[in-house]
Amino acid sequence: MQRLHLLRDRAGVVLYERELYSYFGSPFFYGIAGAFWLLAGFFFNVQLQSLLSQLAAFDQQGGATITQPIDAPYLLIQNFMGVLGFLLLLLLPMLSMGLYTEERKRTTLELLLTAPVRNWTVAIAKLLAVLTAVVGLLLPIAVYEAIALGSASPPLSPWIFFSGYVGLLLLAAAVLSLGIFLSSLTDSTVLAAILSFLLVLALWALDSLGGSVSGAIGDISRHLSLLQQYSQWVEGQVSSASVVLFASAIGLGLFLTAQSVELLRVRRG
Repeated sequence: MQRLHLLRDRAGVVLYERELYSYFGSPFFYGIAGAFWLLAGFFFNVQLQSLLSQLAAFDQQGGATITQPIDAPYLLIQNFMGVLGFLLLLLLPMLSMGLYTEERKRTTLELLLTAPVRNWTVAIAKLLAVLTAVVGLLLPIAVYEAIALGSASPPLSPWIFFSGYVGLLLLAAAVLSLGIFLSSLTDSTVLAAILSFLLVLALWALDSLGGSVSGAIGDISRHLSLLQQYSQWVEGQVSSASVVLFASAIGLGLFLTAQSVELLRVRRG
């Protein structure tokens, strides 16, 4: 029995390493990473130049139109993190679409179904691997963003910078966990990607509903909107309710994935 537990624990590590290699050893991943970095760098430069132009115009006017000091670094990071979240949401379906569909194509899903490893272990290992890949995508952007804002006056609060990226990772984890579940439902990579894109569209629709509808429906939509909670993290406003919502979405995705795989295990029993 003890040996079985050790095999299960080791299996999770092996699965994590295998999934991680499938990303960092894939030309496809570096292709989408290059496109992501290019677009993120372009939009950061555009927003930086736009903000500097506005500040220069205010300065030429002698500051007559400014009623309160402008926190330029804060405005820049708020605007850029919004764009970065948008770009990442477009990218996430391409990262999660093959997590189970590729197992079917390589016929390795049968091994997972018969191996002495829990469905939860497999799902968590896959989620951690793809999240590690997301960290690899965001790290270069965070570095040049920190360099660009490092000499700003007034200086940007480190908490704003930190909470923004933690919120982005929580948003990514929530979407990816649900994307992994969608990937477990089909053997078509294209269909898994389409379903994940529809999930992202649903998140945007829920956020739009919360911003345009008043009353109880609007309040519920705003409370359940992952994008609204992410916006609060970007502003440095971290609440227990947002942590619970992100954790619930992640747990729901993992639970549904485990149940979906267990259903496959029973059918092929």
